[in-house]
Amino acid sequence: MSDLHSTPGTQNFETVAIHAGNTADPLTGAVVPPIYQVSTYKQDGVGGLRGGYEYSRSANPTRTALEENLAALEGGRRGLAFASGLAAEDCLLRALLSPGDHVVIPNDAYGGTFRLFAKVVSRWGVEWSVADTSDPEAVRAAVTDRTKAIWVETPSNPLLGITDIAAVAQIARDSGARLVVDNTFASPYLQQPLALGADVVVHSMTKYMGGHSDVVGGALVVGDEALGEELAYHQNAMGAVAGPFDAWLVLRGIKTLAVRMDRHSENATKVTEMLTRHARVTRVLYPGLPEHPGHEIAAKQMKAFGGMVSFQVEGGEEAAVEVCNRAKLFTLGESLGGVESLIEHPGRMTHASVAGSALEVPADLVRLSVGIESADDLLADLQQALG
Repeated sequence: MSDLHSTPGTQNFETVAIHAGNTADPLTGAVVPPIYQVSTYKQDGVGGLRGGYEYSRSANPTRTALEENLAALEGGRRGLAFASGLAAEDCLLRALLSPGDHVVIPNDAYGGTFRLFAKVVSRWGVEWSVADTSDPEAVRAAVTDRTKAIWVETPSNPLLGITDIAAVAQIARDSGARLVVDNTFASPYLQQPLALGADVVVHSMTKYMGGHSDVVGGALVVGDEALGEELAYHQNAMGAVAGPFDAWLVLRGIKTLAVRMDRHSENATKVTEMLTRHARVTRVLYPGLPEHPGHEIAAKQMKAFGGMVSFQVEGGEEAAVEVCNRAKLFTLGESLGGVESLIEHPGRMTHASVAGSALEVPADLVRLSVGIESADDLLADLQQALG
C-alpha cells in the first residue's frame, strides 16, 4: 500500500484532521471553533475589516476553519467549502470553462454530475464526451484541442471503477487541460489526488467527511494558489457557500474520519467476502478484490479500499429491487458515507438521470454504503435480504 495519504509535514493525518484550522478560541479558550452564526461584521472604520471579515457570504470564521482544514487534509494550498457537492462542481466548471470548451467525463459517475453536464453546462455551449477513465489511452483519445478539463471519479459511483490518477494527470498536462478528481468515495484519508498530479479535488462533504448523515456540503481543494484565488472569486460572486453550522458539523465529522474509514474498509472487506460466496450474487464490485481490474492501481494510490460495495444479483432488476426492500439493518436510502449502512438500487434512485445514456447502470445492480456497525449483524442482514 502507498503512504501517499500522509499529509505533507511532520504530523500524521489523524493529528492534522483534529488540529488543522481548529485554533482555540482567543476569547474563551474553547477548543472547538465557535459557530459564528452572523451575517455581517462591525468594521474598524470604512474599509477597515477586522480579521478580514465583512459579510458572511464572502468569509465566515467557522467556514474559514473548515477550509483551512480541508486544504491541510488534501495537501493543497486552498480549500473552499460550499452548500453542496454540486454547488462546488458548478462553481468549478464556471470558473474553468467558457462556451466552446470541451470536457472529458467518465463513463461511470454520480448521476447528479452527469445531469449537471448534460442538462445545465451544455446549455451555455460547453461540450463533453464520455471516456472509460480506467483506460488512460481511452482518455487520451477523447481529448481534443478544445479540452479544458478531464473529470475523474475514483473509485467511481456506482461501479467502483479505478482510474490511474498519475497516468491521467500526465495526459492532462500534455494537452494543457486540468485534471479534476472527485475524491468523495475515498476521502483524503485513503487517497490524495493532488500528490498524484491532479489539479483540483472535489468532495461531497455530505458523505464521509461529515460522516453522520446530518449535513449537506461540498468542497474544492487546489494546489495552485492562483487557481484557488480564481475559485474564491467565483465562490463569493455565485454565493453557494457552506453555512456556519454546516461548516461546524463537517469539522466535527472530520475529526473521526480516519478511525471511521478504517472501520468502513474493514467491514466492507467482510461484506465482499460473504457476497462473493453467495449463490444469488453474480458479480461483486469492490477494488479490494484481487480479481477487480483496478485492484493493483487502487493498492498503489489508496491506503485502503473504502466502504462502498456494489453487486449484481441473479433474477434481474426486480430481484435487485426486492433485495433492497428486504434489508432491515441496511437502510433503504440515497447518499452514502454515514456511520449507518445504506442500501439502494442505483438504476431507480441515484442514477435514474443517466438512463438511456452511455452512463446507464446495470438494472440488476445493488449499491451498499457499508457503515461501522457490527460486521456480523451486517452480514446477517444481507444474507436474509438475499434469501
